[in-house]
Amino acid sequence: MSWPWLVVLVLAAALVVAVEWPRLGRRFGMDARRERERARRKKTFRVVTAVDEESDEFIKSVQRDLDALPTIEERDRKT
Repeated sequence: MSWPWLVVLVLAAALVVAVEWPRLGRRFGMDARRERERARRKKTFRVVTAVDEESDEFIKSVQRDLDALPTIEERDRKT
């Protein structure tokens, strides 16, 4: 194989890499690494559903606090 054909082969390979770069970047780039790490972390998540007396008391406490908040009446807002 002579050197001009070798140059053409290298240029063709560079062209293929340049054209496929966005797809390769999604699969092997930093964003792909972050997505894989995030998926790995999400596998360990679990949903906690604790409905007991303490959480019921907390919900009632929050509701009492919300009811005690001052509100702006419509007539007060216009003045």
